[in-house]
Amino acid sequence: MAKKKATGGLEGSRIRVKPGVNSPEFPDISMAGWTGTIVEVSGKPPEHTIILEWDSATITAMPAEYVSRCESQQLYHIMASLPGSDVEVLV
Repeated sequence: MAKKKATGGLEGSRIRVKPGVNSPEFPDISMAGWTGTIVEVSGKPPEHTIILEWDSATITAMPAEYVSRCESQQLYHIMASLPGSDVEVLV
């Protein structure tokens, strides 16, 4: 039998970014309320980091400045890496 991951199997969980959280790459852009799905989790809670893919509603509502900044720095704007403490899992 496979061992259960220390992250509690969060992959595939829907999340919402907590109030007051800004983009790690662009601190002047708020990500509060953005939603998506966890793709991967690394590390152990409470220090874990999540890789997530934004959902279509968030991608549609993203500020154009965020998208253009990501593109200019060759960052993939439809995904992000955030500390696990910056998001809440939706039920």
